Amino acid sequence: MNVLTDISTNASRNSEYRAAGVDIDAAARAVDLMKDAVRSTYTPNVLADVGSFGGLFALTDLPPRPVLVASTDGVGTKVELAARLGQYRSLGHDIVNHCANDILVQNATPLFFLDYMASSKLEPENAAEIVSGIAEACRLIGCALLGGELAEMPGVYVEGALDLVGTVVGLVDQERILPRKESMAVGDVVVALPSSGPHTNGYSLTRKLVAGHDLDALITPSGPSWAEALLAPHRAYGPTLAAFSQAGVQLKGMAHITGGGLYDNIPRVLPNHLSAKLLIEHDDIPPLFHHLWQMSKMAQEEAFRVWNMGVGMVLIIAEESVHGVLSKARDSWVLGRLVQNEDAEPSVSIRVGRLMGRGRL
Repeated sequence: MNVLTDISTNASRNSEYRAAGVDIDAAARAVDLMKDAVRSTYTPNVLADVGSFGGLFALTDLPPRPVLVASTDGVGTKVELAARLGQYRSLGHDIVNHCANDILVQNATPLFFLDYMASSKLEPENAAEIVSGIAEACRLIGCALLGGELAEMPGVYVEGALDLVGTVVGLVDQERILPRKESMAVGDVVVALPSSGPHTNGYSLTRKLVAGHDLDALITPSGPSWAEALLAPHRAYGPTLAAFSQAGVQLKGMAHITGGGLYDNIPRVLPNHLSAKLLIEHDDIPPLFHHLWQMSKMAQEEAFRVWNMGVGMVLIIAEESVHGVLSKARDSWVLGRLVQNEDAEPSVSIRVGRLMGRGRL
């Protein structure tokens, strides 16, 4: 086929492709809608504009022993609930903060972020709303949105389905990598930073439990509604951890409480000879989780593995650092201590009861 014929039939071929379920023009419109939001995250380190085949990020002001830290994750089935309620922007915050928090526990500063969005049919306005949320979250943590992909995949995703995945790359000096397992000892304190809700975990069960419920109804007389509580964006812990660093607080380790909850995530940062013994005050579990727990009829251990139960990040610190942490993060509280472990691997024990006041040892 000659060039002139090829050009003259472009519109026809695009129509046929659209009939097969893929609209190239919709993708182009989505990119146009999100350009300004993406550019708003750029720092002087970003060397390529929107539309480049690959994002370019200059590595400057490197520490003596620079280490790149990367993580990839997804929002999971929370996207179905958000799409059903027409609330897309918070999903952008979810994916950025989930990924960024994962590398924060290794003491890394996020440099840039990449997103991947796939659906059966691309809706440009919805895609742009999600990317605007991603850009907002990136700006809040000083991370550049370096690139991404919009994929329209009819026949792979069911109608109305959406998948959202992200990758973050950060930087840390090798001497400052956490956890410092060798420094942990019996008596070290476990401190909790609250979650903003379920974050991005447990939604396959949660959606089943709330099916048929009025999500506009208030959970408690003073609110929030079920929809507000379930779609609250994943909290970003970077600003809080930055305040600790500026105050000279020495952290021995951190655990991001995602899938598997307190039971599965805390042992990931502990040495084999130590375990965590936690006592959780009944009132520190937000009403949403009490309701879900009651509705599910699950045993305590399973509930605390499905949901974060109000704890989004855990810090391991020496007892002398407790005051510094509690004073810098007023919403934090003492969750427990490290104890000697007699087994081959670290573990977590949790008792739900009444304490003598949040923050006391």
